[in-house]
Amino acid sequence: MYKIQTLNPISPLGLDRLPKDKYEVGASFDAPDAYLVRSFVMHDMEIPSSVVAVARAGAGTNNIPVDALAKKGIVVFNTPGANANAVKELVLAGMLIGARNIGQGAAFARGLEGTDEEISKAVEKGKKQFVGFELPGRTLGVIGLGAIGGGVANAAVALGMKVIGYDPAITIAHAWNLSSSVERVTDVDEIFKRADVVTVHVPLIEATKGMINAERLAMMKPHATILNFARAGIVDEQAIVDALNKGTIGSYVCDFPSNTLKGNPKVTALPHLGASTNEAEDNCAVMAAQELRDFLENGNITNSVNFPEAQLHAREPGETRLAIASDNSPDTVAKLTGALSAAGLAVAHMVHKSRGDLDYTLIDIPGEVPQEAVETLRALPIVRKVRVIA
Repeated sequence: MYKIQTLNPISPLGLDRLPKDKYEVGASFDAPDAYLVRSFVMHDMEIPSSVVAVARAGAGTNNIPVDALAKKGIVVFNTPGANANAVKELVLAGMLIGARNIGQGAAFARGLEGTDEEISKAVEKGKKQFVGFELPGRTLGVIGLGAIGGGVANAAVALGMKVIGYDPAITIAHAWNLSSSVERVTDVDEIFKRADVVTVHVPLIEATKGMINAERLAMMKPHATILNFARAGIVDEQAIVDALNKGTIGSYVCDFPSNTLKGNPKVTALPHLGASTNEAEDNCAVMAAQELRDFLENGNITNSVNFPEAQLHAREPGETRLAIASDNSPDTVAKLTGALSAAGLAVAHMVHKSRGDLDYTLIDIPGEVPQEAVETLRALPIVRKVRVIA
């Protein structure tokens, strides 16, 4: 029985993918095999040695100590694309909010007082200050053309917009899914110079922290809208407020309220609603559970943020599978197979993958693997974790 500890409420549709004859799922275990998590912050947690994996029901992993877990040989999974439609729809809503000054207009309407006739007169007098622009023919700049950014770009094309995109690391799969009408640029500054609306869809890492800053905002059109439904830290909030107050840009729509933004009439800040749909929560939970199950039962890795992708076909009857996390070394395979050979064990099938300073190896052995051989592998200086999958 595998013990899966949930650190947040997880959709029942996802938990149903973990059959009760193989899995115990609960909010507390002394020695869990894996964690299922959404937003719970794990950085200060003490992780038991029993843990081999963490599955995040969502795309971002800022709440998980990814590198520290990798050093312990613990695989971290996420669910890219599972909530893409939910976020895409909210981004499109944000684009309309910014283009038509809907947030400001709604705030104005909420503050009206008097009789219906007086309110009607005030509406006619005041609505001119909220004049916006229509989307067809306008230019949308998309930074990051993954599942969400690509979906937004394609939808904007369908709305009649010109779309330019920047993503130096776009995958082949995402490129295939992108409309041929999307113009790709190689300089991110071109996005800010040309776009009426800019939307950002990149992870928050050192290279993207504060990438939307005062210098780039100064390049933009006075009516331009900035959309941020990725991570708060990608945008320099003080620079945004300064640009709005000076009239350098027109509006800012984001999913991350803060004291810096609060009260600015040109800011519409939503309470982190990007993936807050029932469908997205179900999709993320199902994908996370499936990734976790395939890893625990077969050692296969799909959608890990710290380990390489690795799949090995189903074991033959009577075979034992070893899943080994180790340092990336030119002689990793030789050391592992040498230890097995010294124990009199043959290799039936093997896959070996590398990512950064990590190696991951799946090895199928005919018959059982003696505990002494497992301990020999664990004692190798390069080895971080060894799992035996019978």
